[in-house]
Amino acid sequence: MTAGGPLCVVLGGGGHARVVLDCLISSGVARPYAVLDRDRALWGTELMGVPILGGDELLSELAQGGVTGFVVGLGGAGDNGPRRRLYELGLAHRLAPVTVCHPSAVCSRWATLGEGSVLLPAAIVNAGAVLGANVIVNTGAIVEHDCVIGDHVHVATGARLASTVRVGAGAHIGAGATVRQCLSIGEGAVVGAGAVVVKDVPPWTVVTGVPARPLRRQDATRHGTGGLTT
Repeated sequence: MTAGGPLCVVLGGGGHARVVLDCLISSGVARPYAVLDRDRALWGTELMGVPILGGDELLSELAQGGVTGFVVGLGGAGDNGPRRRLYELGLAHRLAPVTVCHPSAVCSRWATLGEGSVLLPAAIVNAGAVLGANVIVNTGAIVEHDCVIGDHVHVATGARLASTVRVGAGAHIGAGATVRQCLSIGEGAVVGAGAVVVKDVPPWTVVTGVPARPLRRQDATRHGTGGLTT
């Protein structure tokens, strides 16, 4: 574990939390003090040497005990509502979102990263790109120049966004998907793994295939649309 940096807590103790911890430890931006997860079976165990102390009810105690930051350690494959709720939970306890960039990731100095965003190994964010809060740019994903990515978006492993793409809050770009330049992906939309998007995707729409075609509409109320747009 790194010696420097503020103490932080990772919210979520599953597989995605492993790579988040790797980023934290490798970058040295903060010291992971603990992991919290709702799964009682994990309590008292460790994740990459970091103790899983209990559930979210411990946040107040940790904040009072010197922990000052948090990272959302939950991934997901479509619904980013749970990630948004964990982010808001950390803010509600007056913890600071930690922005994490793995040393192997490439982020232009002319890009803007929102608070709590995470760039995983070999991710690329190019000049002029703007990322909102709590965005994941997963392993090997590419966000090209002048893209604008809304809050709580997940750009999954190996996905590629060409230049000037707009992605609405809470959307999910699936693993290996490609989005053509200058397109708009609406709020809460899901682009399926491996899809090739050549037309705008409306909000709360699931698209799949090559070229991508609408598969179904999402239920915006079930996903908590009111909290996604900030």
